[in-house]
Amino acid sequence: MQFNKENISKDQLINLYKQILLPRLIEEKMLILLRQNKISKWFSGIGQEAISVGATVALHKDEYILPMHRNLGVFTTRDIPLSRLFAQFQGKMTGFTKGRDRSFHFGTNDFHIVGMISHLGPQLAVADGIALANKLAREDKATLVFSGDGGSSEGDFHEALNVAAVWDLPVIFMIENNGYGLSTPSEEQFKFKNFIDKGPGYGIESIQVDGNNILEVYKAVDKAANEIRKNPRPILIEAMTFRMRGHEEASGTKYVPQELFEKWAQKDPVENYERYLLQEGVISSEEVDKIRKDIKKSINEGLNLADEDVYPEVSSELQIKDVYAPYEAKLVNSIGSAKSTKRYVDAISDGLKQSLEEFPELVIMGQDVAEYGGVFKITEGFVQQFGKDRIRNTPLCESAIIGIGLGMSIKKQKAVIEMQFADFVTCGFNQIVNNLAKSYYRWGQNADVVVRMPTGAGVAAGPFHSQSNEAWFFHTPGLKIVYPSNPYDAKGLLTAAIEEPNPVMYFEHKVMYRSVSDDIPDDYYTLEIGKASVLKEGEDITLVTYGMGVQWAQELLNDFQELSVELIDLRTLLPWDTETVAKSVKKTGKVLIFNEDCLTGSISGEIAAWIAENCFQWLDAPVMREGSLDTPVPFNSELEKDFLPKQRIKKKLEALAKF
Repeated sequence: MQFNKENISKDQLINLYKQILLPRLIEEKMLILLRQNKISKWFSGIGQEAISVGATVALHKDEYILPMHRNLGVFTTRDIPLSRLFAQFQGKMTGFTKGRDRSFHFGTNDFHIVGMISHLGPQLAVADGIALANKLAREDKATLVFSGDGGSSEGDFHEALNVAAVWDLPVIFMIENNGYGLSTPSEEQFKFKNFIDKGPGYGIESIQVDGNNILEVYKAVDKAANEIRKNPRPILIEAMTFRMRGHEEASGTKYVPQELFEKWAQKDPVENYERYLLQEGVISSEEVDKIRKDIKKSINEGLNLADEDVYPEVSSELQIKDVYAPYEAKLVNSIGSAKSTKRYVDAISDGLKQSLEEFPELVIMGQDVAEYGGVFKITEGFVQQFGKDRIRNTPLCESAIIGIGLGMSIKKQKAVIEMQFADFVTCGFNQIVNNLAKSYYRWGQNADVVVRMPTGAGVAAGPFHSQSNEAWFFHTPGLKIVYPSNPYDAKGLLTAAIEEPNPVMYFEHKVMYRSVSDDIPDDYYTLEIGKASVLKEGEDITLVTYGMGVQWAQELLNDFQELSVELIDLRTLLPWDTETVAKSVKKTGKVLIFNEDCLTGSISGEIAAWIAENCFQWLDAPVMREGSLDTPVPFNSELEKDFLPKQRIKKKLEALAKF
């Protein structure tokens, strides 16, 4: 191994030695603790420390790094107190996740680190989001994100690199090529030989380094970071290395040929660098002994402090409290505001435009949202007023754009992301349910992201442009779900969702875009998220619905003049307003819940179960439900009418009235 210390001072050389030795000695201690059952799991980075340490030393302290589970050196080089790291590994309170996640699945803005989730690829797009925020703020900063060679097979890798290239984002993609994805060798992961061959396909400059040579890694990252601070663009660095232990300790290494261990043992990054410094007279053997002794002492002191720490209090109340970032909305009322007749689609456009004026840090992203104005023309004319930095056309990569939204939140920016159709959110599902929804609960990072979802059937658009998929997200703690049924709510709930620091799935029904109008305030206003609306008071029956169901209900009630029906528009589905529903059910004793979504597994089932459990003594009839057929949405208009529950709702209401 050839080291080149040119342009690196003696102090820097010694600091690099201390930094690379620290994670190695911690790992050796962790392996002992693992055998003693004092930690539950360990992902070893032995043999790969030069990459983590060299890259981290090369960056400024306030530049974000997004490591993976084999990058202990990133955390130690950023000078995170060892006691907090060890408490994290043990699931204790002074760790970064309060015992809610393990190992390196955490972030810390204090140290400008954003950890991974187990799905490997999503952090790449989050790095894009941080870099975009830096670029928009005209900050000359680099962002570095790690990926293994195995993780590069995921679609998130392609999406993140593609967006970074298209948008010239100042991101360093550090690919640790250690030859295996768990037990699967590279030749079974991808056909190309090196990642430096892959980068140019994205239009990304790519370089390869010896990942076991700390000076080579340090110089490469230092050079790349300096360049992209001045001239923003992505750079891919492929670090050739090898993992000397199993994917994690329980998996072992039997699948790896012994000769590979023998070959790479000769390239040990710590031993070789130490030997080089001794040979060059940069450091003496006595100094080496003292450094080792001091590090071991600090490790033991950190462990002693972690041992004194307590485990989390088992409290359901505390756990639920931390699902959402705390936020007390200060409603902006519309009293005295002039009104204009606006269609549902105009109300949404109005809410977006006024929110862009209200929040300079807000960015709208989505396919065709810029000059084209979106497929429903909701953002038409926005580019002329707000510019392309804030109204951003995106490639077809839902997962990356949602991840970018989280990255922007880390830099305290807001994002509204348009799904061209709600159906397409499947391509970004992982980012929503595992990254956006869980980030605050896991490590206190809110996701200030609104995902707009044009949804629903009734326009003969077939199975892939007509689904009602709000129930997919209803089961995910950490998300909020809003579904307005009229122009007034559409504007006020959208502006409230954008103010909200937590991730909001905002559903807007396509049929209502240009078929429903109302006089609504011209000025900016907000409505309370989580509060249902009683649209019509009654004594005999309670109807509970939302979205297009409200329009159907209002039309239906014209045929039931003799009944005193109370109509509740939920407006917010997560969290839904149990208080308003319970109050009405206790008054009427009969309730029908319906939604456009397929009946089985729909939100109506949860509401019905809650009423049965909490309002049983006030019921005079079974809780009734209705929804669409349990089939995909058909294309033919007559089949679609049969699919939708509109006609069946009338029969259910008649049956309930007679009960």
